Amino acid sequence: MAETPLKAESAVQQTTVTLETPIRRGNTTVKEVHVRKPVAGAFRGVALVDVLQMEAQALQKVLPRITDPALQEQEIRNLDPADMFQFGEVLAGYVTPKKYKAAED
Repeated sequence: MAETPLKAESAVQQTTVTLETPIRRGNTTVKEVHVRKPVAGAFRGVALVDVLQMEAQALQKVLPRITDPALQEQEIRNLDPADMFQFGEVLAGYVTPKKYKAAED
């Protein structure tokens, strides 16, 4: 996973997830997915604690809103568990305040 800003002027943070098991979309194979740092609205209908606990239903709601290419709920339900973990880890990192991350170091 690599973390980079999308554009310097917008300073939107993103992380690239390289899938253990690529997703097939017709004749296309998705091997990498970019995950944008979500804004609060991306979590509507989802408890942040569920995101932190990598709860599958919470990830299914949030990921289509912040991924490029946009993952569909059916694709998320069929993800390799290792890939679901990667997405959960990225989201948990995005919602953890810096002061708690510093305490871990």
